[in-house]
This record gives sequence, structure tokens and C-alpha cells, in this order.
Amino acid sequence: MKNERACGVLCHISSLPSPYGIGDLGPEAYRFVDTLRRARQRYWQVLPLNPTSGALGHSPYSSYSAFAFNPLFLSPDVLFQEGLLSQKDKEQCSFVNDATVLFGDVYQHKAMLLERAFMAHKARWFKSRAFEAFCAANKHWLDDYALFVTLKRRFNDRSWVEWPVEFRDRHAEPLKEAMRQSGDDVLREKFGQFLFSCQWTALRAYAARQGVKIIGDIPIYVNYDSVDVWCAPEFFKLDDQKRQTFVAGVPPDYFSKEGQRWGNPVYDWDQLKKSGFRWWVERLRHNLACFDLVRIDHFRAFAQCWEIPAAEPTAVNGVWRDVPGVELFKVFQKEFPSLPVIAEDLGIITPDVDALKDGFTLPGMHVLLFAFHNEYKKSRDLPENSTPLSVVYTGTHDNNTVRGWYAHDITPMEKKNMAEYLGREVALEDVNWVMVELALRSAAFLALIPVQDILGLGKEARMNTPSTVKGNWKWRMLSGAFSSEVVERLAALTLKSGR
Repeated sequence: MKNERACGVLCHISSLPSPYGIGDLGPEAYRFVDTLRRARQRYWQVLPLNPTSGALGHSPYSSYSAFAFNPLFLSPDVLFQEGLLSQKDKEQCSFVNDATVLFGDVYQHKAMLLERAFMAHKARWFKSRAFEAFCAANKHWLDDYALFVTLKRRFNDRSWVEWPVEFRDRHAEPLKEAMRQSGDDVLREKFGQFLFSCQWTALRAYAARQGVKIIGDIPIYVNYDSVDVWCAPEFFKLDDQKRQTFVAGVPPDYFSKEGQRWGNPVYDWDQLKKSGFRWWVERLRHNLACFDLVRIDHFRAFAQCWEIPAAEPTAVNGVWRDVPGVELFKVFQKEFPSLPVIAEDLGIITPDVDALKDGFTLPGMHVLLFAFHNEYKKSRDLPENSTPLSVVYTGTHDNNTVRGWYAHDITPMEKKNMAEYLGREVALEDVNWVMVELALRSAAFLALIPVQDILGLGKEARMNTPSTVKGNWKWRMLSGAFSSEVVERLAALTLKSGR
């Protein structure tokens, strides 16, 4: 895989068109695969597919489970085709197609549809071998996940650390009794995960037949209020009351004098190492069963992580802690010999991070929007400075679109350097294709282009602005956004670049 020369498109499931308020795993996802094939694209990268929370702005990087999937992506059309919903059910879930994800409404409507499908057909499904096999194969996370979600509902969505102590500390008999009393509620959660698995497996198989591989994304940290921490508190730095003693973040830098205090619990790497890193092995195994390749976000935290005392309001007083990344990746390499992982190594990267990445021949990342700073000829993000063992992006989900950047964010120095590098000043209406072509011409084995940059969209199509909570993750494509002209132009550039 790392020896080929290919390209693909970054587009989250939520950003696909659909009449149901959010992109899903239905007909438009299949049409998107068809579009990628016609445009000679061989990869489709998505953002994390885990469940999201309204309290955290529905960020796909903030989930209450590292293993479960987001039921908001279930397709009502597919459920209808399988006889699980009526035409009336579908129509009640329909919205006017919009360029914005309607998270609140979608959550209510999808929950209603799942309840109807569950109540009408549970006898049929729960006696099926397929459902039984799914539950058995995923028992190591599914039972706890279903119970966690059920208990969260019972305790008015309070954090697990605030539950009655017998539930907080997972006493066996109370949990067994809760599972017995909540039978249908627990089964409903398993049912939703089963339906997602069926729809995702079918979509991925279709993509494979069209020659399209799918890239997943793993956030390095998990949320404190998650089933993962509730079930394995020994793998995180907590006190005897299960409260966080340290939280994750990054130190102050040129962009932020206070750094970033993310608030995620930091791992107790000593305990993880004693266990043979089993939690991380299961997490990677689970993702590699769902994707052809995975990107791990904030890879540098496998070499050193920034630990902030939980009582600190900012990231200023944190410290760097060594992480046994070499030992971890030796275990990964033994379990998954091809190790199909992309290391997100953006930002200020120290030699130990490069040593870890290079020691296991993992591709890192280059982003063209970062290429034209003051000393741009030395920039690692220039196309000619990328290496074959790397992945180049025009931008990522955390950046403005190329057109939005060029219209609003680019500095005079960057604009001057870009014009000098290209031998001409670029017009706003052409800048996205200029950057796409630069990415495709680079030495990197893989070029990935956000769909917004292929469509030439401006700042209104930005997916996320880091360090902000509201207004993110909502952008969607309209149906038919990919014109034949756009598809043909992308295909021609791909062929020209030898990808």
C-alpha cells in the first residue's frame, strides 16, 4: 500500500447529501463512491465514526466510546429497503435538503426510527444468527457500551463518576441486576450498533468492488465521561475517587500563550504496558477490521505527552512525560505486520517523534496550506520536500478551505512567497485547483484532498475551527455538487500526475 502512488478525497459521512438532515450510509454514500471511481480516486478518508454528543458540539473527536459507532449515520432508506421501516416512517424523518447538519432534530428523529424498527422487528432480529454472531464477536466492548448508555439515561445523563458508588465502581451484582431490569434498553443499543455494522459492511464492500479503499481516523485520547474510562479506570491517571489527576493538552506556543487544555484523561502508560497494551491492541484491531488504513491523530503523544494537573485552568503548568511508544508499536507490529497507519505529525515535532515514526516506517503528513511561511524554501510542506513515505493534503478538517484561506487568512508574506514559488499570482477562482495539482504532483505516495477544495468552496464550507465549540462539524454537500466537469478535471489531473 505504501509503495503505490494514489490519491483520494477527505469527506466525512455527515457531509454527504441526504434528505434526512445529515449524511448517512445510504444511496448518496454509494453515489459518492461512484463519483470517486469516475474521478480516478482510490481512497476515501472519513473522520472518526464514533458516537457524538451535543454537549461537546458533536465533534467526532469527542466521543463516549472508542469502539461504538454513531447511529446518526444509519440510513432510513436502507432500513426501509430491509423492511424495518414503513414509507410513512421515512417521510416523518425527512427534512428540506440543506447545506447544514441539523444535529438536534436529527438526533430526535433517528432515535424515533430506531425505536420503531426495534419494537416492530426485535423478535425477528434477536433470533437471527447474524445478530447473535455480531454480539458474540463484539462482546468485549458491546455489552459494556449498551449498559453504559442505558445507565447514563437512567441517571439523567450525569457523568459516570457521579453515579451511585456501586455503579461508579462497577460492583458485579448491581450491574447484573441493572442489565436484567434494562433488557430492552440494552438490546436496543446493541441493535443500533448491529444495524450500523450491517450498513457499513455493505458500503465498504461496494467501495472495494469499485477499487476504493476507506481510511479511518483514531483520536489518540478518549473522553473522561466515556465507557472506556468507566470500564478500565486503571489505564488512566485517576485518584481513588476516580477523579482525574491529570488532563491532556499541548503547551503554549506561538499561536497560544496559554496552550490548549483539552481536558481528556491521560493514560497511565505503566499500567498499559503491564497489561501488554491490550486496550490499545483491541482498539487498533477494531479499527483495522472496519477500515483499510487508519490515521492516528496527535501521534506525537506516543513519544511524549503533555500532562497538565487537573486543577490547572490552562495548559501552562503542564510537563512532558515520556511514553513507551516504541514498546507499544513493537506490539502493534507483531499483531498487525503491515501496520497500515498514518501518523498525524503536524505542528512542532521533536526528533523522538520522527524516530518513532521512521522506526516503524509510518507515513507522516504534509499540509500545503502550511508551506509558504517566511522561510518557505525550507518548508517540509512544500511538494518537493515531501518524501515518498508520506501523505500530502491541501488542508485538513481543522483548516479553512483553500479558497477561504486565500481570501481571508493568507498573510502578505505567504502570498508573496506563493507567487514567487509558482512564478505567478493566482486568482481566487483558480487557487483550489492550483493547490490540488501541487498535491497530486508531490512525491508523497498518497495525496488526499478535502472535498471542499475540489468543489472550490470558501470559508462557509469550513468543517472545524480549533479551540471553538459552536458552529463546527455542520457543513454538507448539496446533491449533485460534483458536476461532470469537476469529475473530469480531477480525473485528468490524477492521470497526469501518475496517480
